[in-house]
Amino acid sequence: MSVFVEDGAPVIVQGMTGHQGMLHTRRMLLAGTRVVGGVNPRKAGSVVEFPHAADGQDAHVPVFADCAAARRSTGARTSVIFVPPRFAKDAMIEAIEAGMSLIVVITEGIPVADTAYAVELAMRRGARIVGPNCPGLVTLSSSPEHPGVNLGIIPDGIVSYGPLGLVSKSGTLTYQLMGELSDIGFTACLGAGGDPIVGTTLQEALEQFEADPRTSAVMMIGEIGGNAEEEAAMWAKRNMTKPVVAYIAGFTAPEGRQMGHAGAIVSQGKGTAQDKKRTLEDCGIPVGSTPAQAAAIMRSVISQKTSR
Repeated sequence: MSVFVEDGAPVIVQGMTGHQGMLHTRRMLLAGTRVVGGVNPRKAGSVVEFPHAADGQDAHVPVFADCAAARRSTGARTSVIFVPPRFAKDAMIEAIEAGMSLIVVITEGIPVADTAYAVELAMRRGARIVGPNCPGLVTLSSSPEHPGVNLGIIPDGIVSYGPLGLVSKSGTLTYQLMGELSDIGFTACLGAGGDPIVGTTLQEALEQFEADPRTSAVMMIGEIGGNAEEEAAMWAKRNMTKPVVAYIAGFTAPEGRQMGHAGAIVSQGKGTAQDKKRTLEDCGIPVGSTPAQAAAIMRSVISQKTSR
């Protein structure tokens, strides 16, 4: 059992037949993910072929009219969404109402009100949304039969199984820290997303890693804007038994200017990287001034744990 999603879980892709959906479905299949269906009401009943994408064999993935039909036929309860922003709310609602328990939303530019509605509905129905505006989720395993699950656009093969967990608001920094710590390895890497409202917060990811017996320490990557990092740090101070190391992007960001993500903006002097750094360090979470320094701190933490 992996954190967030079961090893070998069947997965459907909403928007699989679009350009991005096709590209990343093939990549997920090559990574060993069990993609068992796509969703597109206009192409229901067709089958999409992905040559040499499943252990060197051709993968034949059926397309269904909706998530409910896909779940009935395949048993999948995990969905990845690659649809344009204007269709994303309906796609999330469809997945929730079909009984999907994990919904990974890659789409960028979804209106905040649409995300808020879907996240609230997911909470009431007991579903977990990851994202939106995120690179997705990767879980890793030591078992060759079940190598893990790759959901979204995180590159495969840049990291192996190990004792670390990673949660990040930044896609690019997710990849960088995975690479910096690739020799140690990870149980799971989750891109929380950089929008003002997301389905899985930094704190909720820390809660999952704290409960996961395979995870020994957690790397948390935050950025300017909002207070998600501070809330996660205060929860960790009260509840976590595992060490957390952090990096905060945006130390040089000017006030009032959006930096990349919709939620990455310093407003009225609040949400600066320095403010977050002070709060995290007050809660016992060391913060690297660069990704490389954060990785070095994590190496020291792991070394101290293994030498005890």
